[in-house]
Amino acid sequence: MYKSGRFVAEALGDLRAAQVQPNGVDLTLGGVFEQVEPGRIERGGKTVGERTELAADDGIYRLEPGAYVVEYGERVAVPEGHVGFVYPRSSLLRNSCMLDTAVWDAGYEGRGEGLLEVHHAIELEAGARIAQFVLAEAAHEATYEGDYQHERLD
Repeated sequence: MYKSGRFVAEALGDLRAAQVQPNGVDLTLGGVFEQVEPGRIERGGKTVGERTELAADDGIYRLEPGAYVVEYGERVAVPEGHVGFVYPRSSLLRNSCMLDTAVWDAGYEGRGEGLLEVHHAIELEAGARIAQFVLAEAAHEATYEGDYQHERLD
């Protein structure tokens, strides 16, 4: 069962009131990156390709059609007994953009990221709400201890 937005907000902390929704919490745009070198995924490991951070002109990212990695502005922590999911806000979809994400395992803490597919040019302001983070109750045998644990928390 999905948890209430208030429950999710308590797990994340330090949010603006406007970010708390009935069924989750809005995540904001923290940064935009373009991958410039190939990555590699193998049976025994992975390498993320080099990225270049794009500059915002007066706080606005002007994005042409293509694929971008977006970093969320909020620290996320998935409590034990839960699993996290990130969905695009409908305003992205209504502007011909899609946000792809993965499952966020119990125990994950960090400032995650997603893949923003831009199908028509768009302007995004830094700090704008672009995604909604939700938590669902989940059984699990362990908690996340992977390579991305505590990413971008420094």
